[in-house]
Amino acid sequence: YISPDEPRNQPFINEIKKLETGKLVIAEPLIVYVILQKYGVLNRNGRIYPKEILVKQDQIYQKAIRERSAVGELDHPESSVIAGDRISHNIVETWWEGQTLMGKMEILMTPGFINYGIVSTKGDEVANLLRNRIKIGVSSRGVGSLKEGRNGEQIVQDDFEIICWDVVTAPSTPDAWIFKNVEEARPFVEGVENKKDNLNESLKDKLNKFLLD
Repeated sequence: YISPDEPRNQPFINEIKKLETGKLVIAEPLIVYVILQKYGVLNRNGRIYPKEILVKQDQIYQKAIRERSAVGELDHPESSVIAGDRISHNIVETWWEGQTLMGKMEILMTPGFINYGIVSTKGDEVANLLRNRIKIGVSSRGVGSLKEGRNGEQIVQDDFEIICWDVVTAPSTPDAWIFKNVEEARPFVEGVENKKDNLNESLKDKLNKFLLD
């Protein structure tokens, strides 16, 4: 209970009154798009995830997506257990584009943040960062063994199991940022050829050859 007659509470009450305009602070649901992972690409931790391992883990992860338990935390703890009081988001869909695992993610917000901008959970914190256009991304959390490759890189082995993807400020996978829509993410996708560009290059090559002949 917050007493309106208590002078110390007056600044807080005044702020709440400013927000009582009948307008939402942020729209619900808050859906964003993410680059989750890339296979065959060296990440910031010196690791490489082979294709067959990531594809298999994505297939297994679909059960969590169907059950709405594909949740993750803000920040990246060492624990293999997802803490309920730190959950910030839920992944609702994944798909492959070339070497890149894409994701559709819902930021979990409270009514207090949606209506009044009061931040009380990790989901609210993530939403507030995005509202302020802070650049954040995602990073996978999993368990498994590594094997050193020829060039000193660490190759993830087939006992790897994905736990979740967490929201972080410095993702380990290259360009694994959070985007407003898929189109914003496309320039950072690995392994997808732009057929139109390739066609244009092919036509240019043929034209140049014709002019030289």
